[in-house]
Amino acid sequence: MNRIRFLIVLAGVLCCSGTVGAQEKKPFTPEDLWRFKGVSEPQLSPDGKWATFVVSVTDREENKKDSDIWVVSSRGGEPRQLTTSPKGDTSPRWSPDGKTIAFVSAREEDDQIWLLPFEGGEAKKLTDFPGGVSEIHWTPDGTSLIFVGRVYHECEDIECTRERDEEKKENKVKAMVHDHLLYRHWSTYEDGKADHLFIISADGGAPRDLTPDLKFDALTYWLASAGREYDISPDGQYVYFAGNQDEDQAVSYNTEVYRIHSGGGEIEKLTHNPAADNQPRLSPDGKRLAYRATRRPGYESDRYELMVMDLTTRETESLTGNVDLSVGALFWAPDGKAIYFEAEDRGDANLFAISAEGGEVRTVIGGDGPTGRGYHFDCQLSRDGSFFIYSFRDMPHLYEIYRCDRNGQKVSAITRVNQELYDTYHFPDAEEIWFEGDGGTKVHGFLVKPFDFDADKKYPMMVRIHGGPQQMFGYAFRYEYAIFSGAGYVVFFCNPRGSTGYGQEFCDQIRGDWSGRCFRDLKAGVRYVLDRYPYVDAKRVGAWGGSFGGFMVNWIEGHNEDNMFAALVSHAGDADQWSAYGSTEELWFPEWDMLGTPWDNPGLYDELSPIRYAKNFRTPMLITHGELDYRVPITGGEQMFTALQRLGVPSKMIRFPDEDHWIMKPQNREFWYRSILNWFDQWLKADTE
Repeated sequence: MNRIRFLIVLAGVLCCSGTVGAQEKKPFTPEDLWRFKGVSEPQLSPDGKWATFVVSVTDREENKKDSDIWVVSSRGGEPRQLTTSPKGDTSPRWSPDGKTIAFVSAREEDDQIWLLPFEGGEAKKLTDFPGGVSEIHWTPDGTSLIFVGRVYHECEDIECTRERDEEKKENKVKAMVHDHLLYRHWSTYEDGKADHLFIISADGGAPRDLTPDLKFDALTYWLASAGREYDISPDGQYVYFAGNQDEDQAVSYNTEVYRIHSGGGEIEKLTHNPAADNQPRLSPDGKRLAYRATRRPGYESDRYELMVMDLTTRETESLTGNVDLSVGALFWAPDGKAIYFEAEDRGDANLFAISAEGGEVRTVIGGDGPTGRGYHFDCQLSRDGSFFIYSFRDMPHLYEIYRCDRNGQKVSAITRVNQELYDTYHFPDAEEIWFEGDGGTKVHGFLVKPFDFDADKKYPMMVRIHGGPQQMFGYAFRYEYAIFSGAGYVVFFCNPRGSTGYGQEFCDQIRGDWSGRCFRDLKAGVRYVLDRYPYVDAKRVGAWGGSFGGFMVNWIEGHNEDNMFAALVSHAGDADQWSAYGSTEELWFPEWDMLGTPWDNPGLYDELSPIRYAKNFRTPMLITHGELDYRVPITGGEQMFTALQRLGVPSKMIRFPDEDHWIMKPQNREFWYRSILNWFDQWLKADTE
């Protein structure tokens, strides 16, 4: 299922100028989605004077997106576009002397490294790697770059990989032979390659494989990843990386931290934890290693603790063992005296700090301070330690880049890329609510009012259910909140049992209980809203969820005895847990959440299969699914649709042959949102308009 944490869209709290009254603005519609520009990947220059970032724009007619690299003063001002390729430029990285920007571009087919002089001049192509590269990073002396490239591990050189790729392309037999798990992942099948770390001179030449002996990916990418999973020692002698080298890739959630000399040699394993260790970060003096670690093997959503290892003695301690926060992206203060880390916290994502020797954790960015409520990510501290830049979104605004001083004060926006949209369209805020969930546990939720709200009117309500289940919906922009508010709906969303950001015990309570406390928490939230907000029409409530949220909607379909929901939309939801286990890829997830394999625990797999309650199906349902979704294969949607049709329940299925777990292509996305809105309009508005 989809355990998305950070795959969330963020926004700026001060972007809306307020010069146009809300009543004069236009409602936001699915046809307006393409107008938004994405702001991402901020990178502070070594001298702290500049910030590069990526702006993504949508060409609606061509049905594609393009991204380019921009630069702006770290104090704000008029940004300047640095690249103009129609094929996409991403991943800007400053050289240590600040004179060159390395970036990844597909302007000549595959993603390759290009170098751009900051003071002016043409970009120069550095790599010509078969299949492209990713995860680029300069060495501390600026003479070389590290990157990730995919190779056949049995090949002795890059040309061997290139030749094998050409042979496969020309071969008329397209059969794939698999003899182990994981043989597919997310939306692609295993192709015999593995991600290796390479080093290349900034002057050009042949890349050198730093990890030639690895059979599996040097860096392991999971939803719980918190950014680049490797680092380089300050003296440039060693590369530290985190990956999973276990043979049983499908059932092992066990990453370890390794190091390799930048000149080559044997790979050394530094950690020996049967759970997960990742995101290594070297102290400024190179003597200590910070990284994240969990304690329970096989549990992707276990609490990540901040660990520090003395690289001389190999003694390791947890700095946050008694802190009920799960550590995300982390970095050292320039003087090595503190470590900063991002973490979800009660509907927000904030930046925290702790002394490198341990002690009290304090909030630096976020919380009740001037930086505001919302999601604060990509946090970076200037080399002199005087200020931060970070990406930020709140409820009414998409990502922008912000600046504050080292204490989280003197906040200012340094980009306002989507300001014209905020001046033109209505983007709603949300009311924060807390209610009693199952057993009296406090549950956090949010309520969005419709466009042109009138307290004397009655409105339909859309209940949005998040994925995961170990995920969090926070005080942060999502397109559907604006679309449904603009269409005259109240929107309610909450974080029931299993959600992240509310302590590990709260998160753990979903295990083996997908249909219990979480379901009752959701219904308690809806009842709370209906009892206290008279403008919500209790007869016109719909629910929409994706991934685990899709499962929950499928579950509601068979357990809607009180007719709380009048219409349902399920995206990428499981229907039968036996077939879901046999067709998904990361098996540690169901084996943890379902307390074992189907043959070990058949009763629970049966009990938590929505299709087994088909005799109770009667609520109109729209099903959407991507055919390339290997996390939650489309058979789940097909099983639900077949049962609904055979039972005569009003239903419709939309399949996207060219999409995976998420619907991302611009025109597909517009059609998807419009179809969902039309479905709810059909069943929640038909008798009132």
